[in-house]
Amino acid sequence: MSFVGELEHLPIVDVIQLLNSTRKSGTLCVKSDKGESQLVFVDGYIVGANHVNNSVRIGQVLVEMGAISKDELEEALTEQFNAGANRKPLIATLIEGEKIGRDAAYKGLENLIEMTIVEVLTWDRGTFELDIAKITVSDEYRYFPEKLKQEICINTQSVLMDALRIYDEKMRDGTLTEETFAALEIPIEGFNANWEAPEITADLLGLDVLDELEKRIPDVFSGVKDYAEKPEADPAAPHKKAIGAELEAVPEQQREKIYALLTNLSAAVKEDEAAFTTPLAAILFTRNELFKHIATTLCRHEGYLVFSSDEPETLDHIIDKAITRELTPVLIIDPPSSADPLFSPDGIMDLLLQKRMKYPEIAIIQMVSSHNGHFSLRALQWGVRLLLPWPDKRNPNEDFAEELISFLETLRIYLATTFATPEHKAITQLRECVFELDTLREAPEVSFVILKFTASIFERSMTFVVGKSELIAERGIGVNRDKNEGASPPMMFRIPIAEQSLFKRVIDNGQLYHGDVIDESISANLYQEIGTPHCSTIVLTPVRSMGRTVALIYGDFGNKPGSPVQIELLEVLAHHAGLVLENTFYRKKFEKPAQPA
Repeated sequence: MSFVGELEHLPIVDVIQLLNSTRKSGTLCVKSDKGESQLVFVDGYIVGANHVNNSVRIGQVLVEMGAISKDELEEALTEQFNAGANRKPLIATLIEGEKIGRDAAYKGLENLIEMTIVEVLTWDRGTFELDIAKITVSDEYRYFPEKLKQEICINTQSVLMDALRIYDEKMRDGTLTEETFAALEIPIEGFNANWEAPEITADLLGLDVLDELEKRIPDVFSGVKDYAEKPEADPAAPHKKAIGAELEAVPEQQREKIYALLTNLSAAVKEDEAAFTTPLAAILFTRNELFKHIATTLCRHEGYLVFSSDEPETLDHIIDKAITRELTPVLIIDPPSSADPLFSPDGIMDLLLQKRMKYPEIAIIQMVSSHNGHFSLRALQWGVRLLLPWPDKRNPNEDFAEELISFLETLRIYLATTFATPEHKAITQLRECVFELDTLREAPEVSFVILKFTASIFERSMTFVVGKSELIAERGIGVNRDKNEGASPPMMFRIPIAEQSLFKRVIDNGQLYHGDVIDESISANLYQEIGTPHCSTIVLTPVRSMGRTVALIYGDFGNKPGSPVQIELLEVLAHHAGLVLENTFYRKKFEKPAQPA
């Protein structure tokens, strides 16, 4: 398999477009908790599809189109069944029997592919794998008869656009969950000439759970969620299935150590943590199934986007997507291998040269073996950031498991410490706060969002309600308690607003203040209640509505030294909060019932 990823990170629309643009051949297998669908590509063209519901076949599609009758379908299926070993594809049988024309058959396959794509568009989580060694499609609709000298090759971009149009129309009309077919295709095995089509229900078609899904075409890199298959009796079973063959030569005791580590990593993934912890997209350029599995498990545990490929063209597409989303692409490359031209020392050097020239900002990690000394020096010259020793499982010693675990821990620490930046965390937090503000309608809720954001960049923060002549202390984070304990109950102490105070100035002009304390009333009144911070730098953020300040958010560094902060993000959030409050005011005004005359 040359291309592996998750639908949350790269939606099916992008995957199809990539395979089309790079003229790939192979079977794209898309899996979710609803089942499995397949799309088959030859030179970038879609030549077949298997719908997640096996009962949705080309014969029934042609019937629903009106291209053939049910009787003609039954005759063709009976002819197939009686032909035994000489059985021909259904479309070939229909065309040779002059029951359907080439254009109608072509349109039928196109409709089936559209249906398959529309179905997959409703999957908000799942995995995809492109198997370049496998190009197999159900006999019923793969090819036209050989005498026509032509395979069915659907224009990929055209059918994709039609599928998106159908998806949007059904979502808009609220018919996405309705039954698509009125009948099922007659199965060839156990064929009964008196067979009658059962009634099709949403449950039978697997559409009964669509209402539970978020009905939208997912954005690229829309977030990280753990795609978990059905629970296994043995929690290590998925790992044993994935890499058991790769570890056959490793002693059992060492294998169990590796499985235990991977099981702990996969169990610790939290579905509710959708935001990235670092601005990172890990891209594995590898044919090493063991490395692919353990690195993917680690990256998902840490909340990184992760892809695996052994096609240079695919790498460019993924890197481009990462950069456009302001993520740092980290390319991790297999150790050199004299048995594989693509991963030979010269092949890797060519790849390094191409990627470094095209993407100067890319971070590259090169895995090496103990005998790759000369290559390692050349790799560093071409801009590799880290050389990471890969344990050789061909001659596993008694420390192989420990070496593999050490490899993973080194990779984890390097990724976490090199690419996790306070700036990115602040931007991620800002995005979440803006989305949360758009769901709120009350001033206390709005000010609490700003309080949480202030707490993400300062050690202590608190909210003051602005009265006529005094500030009333509301909730705080990190004030007189550990920051990790969250927000405190309302503190309710009061601070007078002196006429020449900094509080008064910020309240009146509505401008955020970030700088040193220049007001003795703050030291005399506020710090008497919460203690004097180690650093004199503070922030005061006004929350305004309808031209007046209704709350102040205070922040400082507590007992820690000061550090640079992206204060402009706090200004943006406060401005947006003010607009939310004003919209809420006008909404409530218009929602009031008219007073009787």
